[in-house]
Amino acid sequence: MAFLDQQDIVRRTCEIAVAELRYGRPVVLASDRSFAAIALDAVGERDYVRFAAASADRHSLYLTRDRSDALGLATRSGALVPLDGVPFNRARDLGYRLDVAKPQAFSPAPAELIDLTVLSSLALLLPALVVTPVEPGDTAFAGLARITPHDIRASAAAEAQFEIVARTIVPLRDVPKAEFVVFRGGLSQRDQVAIVVGDPDLSRPVPTRIHSSCLTGDLFGSLKCDCGDQLRESLRLMASRGGGILLYLDQEGRGTGIGAKMRAYGYQSLGLDTIDADAALGFGADPRRYGAAVAMLECLGVASVELLTNNPTKVAYLKQAGISVTRRTPVIGEVTKDNRDYLTTKAVRAGHTLDVSAIAATLVSR
Repeated sequence: MAFLDQQDIVRRTCEIAVAELRYGRPVVLASDRSFAAIALDAVGERDYVRFAAASADRHSLYLTRDRSDALGLATRSGALVPLDGVPFNRARDLGYRLDVAKPQAFSPAPAELIDLTVLSSLALLLPALVVTPVEPGDTAFAGLARITPHDIRASAAAEAQFEIVARTIVPLRDVPKAEFVVFRGGLSQRDQVAIVVGDPDLSRPVPTRIHSSCLTGDLFGSLKCDCGDQLRESLRLMASRGGGILLYLDQEGRGTGIGAKMRAYGYQSLGLDTIDADAALGFGADPRRYGAAVAMLECLGVASVELLTNNPTKVAYLKQAGISVTRRTPVIGEVTKDNRDYLTTKAVRAGHTLDVSAIAATLVSR
C-alpha cells in the first residue's frame, strides 16, 4: 500500500504551491485554460521583469471584483489589466495602492482565476496577481509547481482535520482554572489553541467563544478595535459560569494576515472604514473560515454551545456544520473615540448585532 493516499498528495500539492507563492516564485494553475501567476506583494522588480519576459509580454494584472469595484471598473468576475510596457511600481500601485489612476484598458477576468485568489488567501498574500496564459507545450514556465482548481478546493476543505497534540493547565489572571489544548492540522499543519475554562458540563450547552487572533488588540491593547476586551470578557464570563471553551484561531486580520491588516489600518487612517479598506486590497468583507473551530469542538466532545459573539455568521456556520447553538450571548467591549467608527461599521455594514445608538451614547457619556 502506498504511504501517501490521494488526499495526502492533493494537500501536498497545495502546500507546495502556497510556499512557492510566498517565496515569490510563479505557480501554474492547470485547467482547461492554464495560467502562470506570481503574487505582487511577494516579488520585487527583478522577478516581475523576469516574469514579463517569460510571458513574452502577454502578462496581465488580475484584480478581484472587490478591488475592481474600488478602482471603478465594472466587472462581475474581476478584471484583467494588460501590463505590456507597464513598470513594476505602476503594476503594484494598481494591485493594492490607493489613489491610483484608473487603468484605461481592462477586460473581464476568466472565472477560473478566482481559484488563484483562494490560493493567495491560503498563502496569506494580497490577491493582487500577475498572470499569463500558458499554452500546451509552452516551455517558458517548465518546472514550476502546478495545481488544479480541484486541488485548491479540496485542500481548503481539508483544513478542518485536526488532532490534539498537547494539553496542560495554565493559570490565568481572573481565571482560576484554565487548560490550554493545542491542536495541529489543516493546511501546512498549523497549530490552533483552545482554552478550556473551569469544568464545562458537556451534557449541556457549553459557553463558547470563537476568537480570531488579534496581535494589536489582544496583546498590545490597541484602541482601534474591541478584540482584547472581548477576549478577556469572554474568559471572565466563562469563569463566572463555572466553565466554557475559548477557541483562539490563527486568523489575524479576519484571515488576511498581519501584513494585509497593517495595510488596511493605514487605509483606515486615510478615512476608509474597515470593509472599504479591505476591499481596496482586494478582499471581501470577511473571508474567515471556521472549519477549524468545528473540528476542535468535535475533538473536545462538544455538540451544543451557547455562543459568545456579536457575529451571526459564526452562529450560522456552526449550525450548518451540525453544532447546536442554543443561545447567542453578546460580548461588548469598551467604546472609545478610536474604535467607535469600527464598531459602527461592524453593526451597519457587517451585520453584527450591536446597537449603533448605544455605541454613540456610551462614548458621549464617558
